[in-house]
Amino acid sequence: MEVKTSLLDNMIGVGDMVLLEPLNEDSFIENLRKRFDHNEIYTYIGSVVISMNPYRSLPIFTPEKVEEYRNRNFYELSPHIYALADEAYRSLRDQDKDQCILITGESGAGKTEASKLVMSYVAAVCGKGQEVNKVKEQLLQSNPVLEAFGNAKTVRNDNSSRFGKYMDIEFDFKGDPLGGVISNYLLEKSRVCKQPRGERNFHIFYQLLSGASGDTLTKLKLDRDFSKYNYLSLDSATVSGLDDAASFRTVRNAMQIVGFMEDEVQSVLELVAAVLKLGNIEFKPESRVNGFDESRVKDKNDLKEMCELLGIEQSVLERAFSYRTVEAKMEKVSTTLNVAQAYYARDALAKNLYSRLFSWLVTRINESIKAQAKTRHKVMGVLDIYGFEIFEDNSFEQFIINYCNEKLQQIFIELTLREEQEEYVREGIEWTNIEYFNNAVICDLIENNQNGILAMLDEECLRPGTVTDDTFLDKLNTICAEHQHFESRLSKNSKFLTDHSLPHSCFRIQHYAGKVLYRVEGFVDKNNDLLYRDLSQAMYKATHSLMRQLFPEGNPAKVNLKRPPTAGFQFKASVGGLMRNLQTKNPNYIRCIKPNDKKASHIFTDSLVCHQVRYLGLMENVRVRRAGYAFRQPYEPCLERYKMLCRQTWPHWRGPARDGVEVLLIDCSVPAEEFAYGRSKIFIRNPRTLFTLEERRRACLQDLATLIQKIYRGWKCRTHFILLKKSQVVVAAWYRRYAQQKKYEKIKRATLVMQSFTRGWKARKILRQLKYEKRCKEAVTTIAAYWHGTEARRELRCLKEEARRKHAVAVIWAYWRGLQVRREYRKFFRANAGKKIYCFIIQRIMQKYFLGLKTTMPSMSPIDNTWSAQPYSFLEGAHTELRRIFHFWRCKKHRGQFTEEKKAVYEEKLEASEIFKDKKALYPSSVSQPFKGDYLEIQKNPKYQKLNSAVEEKVLLADVVNKINRANGKGSPRLFLLTKSNFVLADQKTGQVKASVPLPDLTSVSVSTQSDGFFALKLKEGSASAAKGDFLLSSEHLIEIITKLHRTGTTAADKDQINIDISDEFLVQFKQDKVCVKFIQGGPKNGTSAACKRKNNRLLEVSVPSSP
Repeated sequence: MEVKTSLLDNMIGVGDMVLLEPLNEDSFIENLRKRFDHNEIYTYIGSVVISMNPYRSLPIFTPEKVEEYRNRNFYELSPHIYALADEAYRSLRDQDKDQCILITGESGAGKTEASKLVMSYVAAVCGKGQEVNKVKEQLLQSNPVLEAFGNAKTVRNDNSSRFGKYMDIEFDFKGDPLGGVISNYLLEKSRVCKQPRGERNFHIFYQLLSGASGDTLTKLKLDRDFSKYNYLSLDSATVSGLDDAASFRTVRNAMQIVGFMEDEVQSVLELVAAVLKLGNIEFKPESRVNGFDESRVKDKNDLKEMCELLGIEQSVLERAFSYRTVEAKMEKVSTTLNVAQAYYARDALAKNLYSRLFSWLVTRINESIKAQAKTRHKVMGVLDIYGFEIFEDNSFEQFIINYCNEKLQQIFIELTLREEQEEYVREGIEWTNIEYFNNAVICDLIENNQNGILAMLDEECLRPGTVTDDTFLDKLNTICAEHQHFESRLSKNSKFLTDHSLPHSCFRIQHYAGKVLYRVEGFVDKNNDLLYRDLSQAMYKATHSLMRQLFPEGNPAKVNLKRPPTAGFQFKASVGGLMRNLQTKNPNYIRCIKPNDKKASHIFTDSLVCHQVRYLGLMENVRVRRAGYAFRQPYEPCLERYKMLCRQTWPHWRGPARDGVEVLLIDCSVPAEEFAYGRSKIFIRNPRTLFTLEERRRACLQDLATLIQKIYRGWKCRTHFILLKKSQVVVAAWYRRYAQQKKYEKIKRATLVMQSFTRGWKARKILRQLKYEKRCKEAVTTIAAYWHGTEARRELRCLKEEARRKHAVAVIWAYWRGLQVRREYRKFFRANAGKKIYCFIIQRIMQKYFLGLKTTMPSMSPIDNTWSAQPYSFLEGAHTELRRIFHFWRCKKHRGQFTEEKKAVYEEKLEASEIFKDKKALYPSSVSQPFKGDYLEIQKNPKYQKLNSAVEEKVLLADVVNKINRANGKGSPRLFLLTKSNFVLADQKTGQVKASVPLPDLTSVSVSTQSDGFFALKLKEGSASAAKGDFLLSSEHLIEIITKLHRTGTTAADKDQINIDISDEFLVQFKQDKVCVKFIQGGPKNGTSAACKRKNNRLLEVSVPSSP
């Protein structure tokens, strides 16, 4: 039987602050402290969860805990973040209500960890399946990527989120996740250029330098030493407990799971490296004749490396750091930048580059995790955003963060009151208006379109003339002086003139969480967030794959003279959209609190917690919740919990639960004004009434426990006596049986002894008789044996004598016959002896030669030319022939190891050698390079999916080539695809097919003898493909392209062999004209690659660099 617990069971302090009695700030803090000391980090305020950061791992997030809170009522178990996540998920799945979970708190309070716990719980309890698991994994793995690029180590938190994040997780009708959409708010991009003491830049910089391989750092032109980069703080470069190298591997793996291509990952790392290089660029002043100072780059090495990473011409970027172009209607005015302005431009570029890269990452992740189905989705939003911030020095960032929190507090109070009112109406209980502080007046002070602070800041930034922070403060003092929540020492309000706690360059706003002093310095610059147009246009000219996406305003063809929107305007619009989104969903709240500033466990600082309780508005939340009825509970669990207090309801109530609760409350003499009956719930006004019921229940449970113990002890004693009685009967029976067995065994042993003695006597008597008979037989046998032996030895001596005589006769006869044979053979021996000896010697020499050849055999490698020396001249022919046969044999063995693919590669290399060896200067450098064929990975890359579907046959070669324009000699990139029957030229960006030429229409290919990559494809005159003329192209893989063209044309049954013309001067047909292409030595001035230039209408000249 499942044992159900309750929020009120085994309480440490009070699990729900609504039930706290007495309710004041001290008792609120003391209750949090008591629960924190007993590792109870979660507390409720109604349906709101307060989460204390324990700064250590607790065993309350295990899979067992997930199952414990799964499909349970919110108040059924002790407070936990899983209870809120389960309530939100079940409301979304079963009631078709869109949900949002708002997580707020200051830095270090555990907001990011809370959002991870919510997402991990939802992932654990939703459906299973290959596709669902893939979606869940992508949603979870998006966190490490965003944390690496958006989180940093601060004095308050080692993994502080420096951006606001809102994720909409989309579900189908079954409650299975389909995908998600992430929105980011206000990345703290100023951290890229400067970090406060004791803090770090964003994690990705340190992870890249610590975890990337040596080859990767070399490609990115980086060094592992943090001290070599001005943008990285050194006092906190390494953080205990953070393994940057392991984190980098985790980020790379997460990007792969989310769906980033390898080239996209490399492009992102190149931009991160470029930001580091940008921080090392320094400037020096240089005086001009007109008296103005001009900035110049000191050391151009870092500038050069950064330009190489981004693909920008060094001179273009250097000029953008020294000059600024201002456009007004049809006029352009170029002004020089001094050193301070150059440093400002450099930092502005670094901040914008990193900020836009982060926004691109969010967009790219959204493309991967967005739901593919077009049907309506259920949505659960998770908001992880900065909490209210009050520092010693508060600036523009704190101002807009606190503005966002004012809006969240406003919607929080509105939605909480609306939820309370809806529940009262749903239960049929009269609703009474609740007095509370409405912070709409503060929101209006900030966001009013006419007299709001943000509107005045935008107006000040956009007006002509001299604009400073002081002029902005003057405008505030003029317009907002009489506002009850605005304070400034220079305003017209005389009561602040002598307030020395209010500096002259500051203003103070009385937020719902308290008064905050803002220093006006930097407000105008940070709101402008200005990036010079020259830098935008320089970035747009970069050849890097991402730069044009990040800086679209740099396109010269789309110059917009309109000033870009300010940072405050953009943030106000984002917050407005967020508020509209949240109002369409059912809200769930998690308020995160950090117990101390030391990031240590078991330390609870009252003043710090009190400060957070105030600015989170938790006391206000409790008062709103308690304004009507403090506690409400469905009738069934209420009757189940308190039924033992009334004899009529104990142990079972047979009627409706509401009737049972009415009987119970009347029997307990609870005053009628202390409760109210809803349609499905009982409402209790005062927590004291609930605690009184709890005390009576606790006492009743003790009486019931005593009764149960008494009955149990009686039952146990009776059972023990009956068991002893049964045991005595069994023991007596077993003993009697044992005694009879012993008596029987004794008689049996005596009988066996007597039988054994009798049998022994009889056996000994028979044995003696048998032994006597045996001795008599042995004596007769011995005498007979001695007699037969004597007779045998006598006969043996006679036979031996006769044998010796016969042997002597045989020996004498053999010697006599041998003498006769030798006399007959002697006359023939001299004539045949020489030939016999010669053949024998030759045979021995050859045997020795073959045995020696066996031990000196060379290796099985076909390129091993060693062979043993020739020992005798008469073996020269055999020696040579054996060497040839052995070489052919081992070549055959080596060829037998080749696969079909390897044979094809060697055949292509052999054919390339036959075509280009000693004819083309580029050929030697291509020998060591393998023929890859598909350089674009056209089957895998989704960018070319449309082009892949347009090509019906298998692609033998896919590469990027440059199509040479006859008009100016410049190249435009094209995709070159070769199949068995034709070749295709397509646009690199769109993948649109520009030309498709059947191979039978290709008559010849012309190339030069030099080391360039130019080649001309000449088409058959009169064919449909030759309407626009021949193709003049250039490629880094010229040898491979022409070899595959020649090989494909040779193997085609209906095609003549393609001619390869190798000459430094050949003709190319462009429409109706023939143009001569001429190759000359002597490379271009600014590079090592060949360059094509138009000389006249009939001549294109290609300059090829001289070989080193």
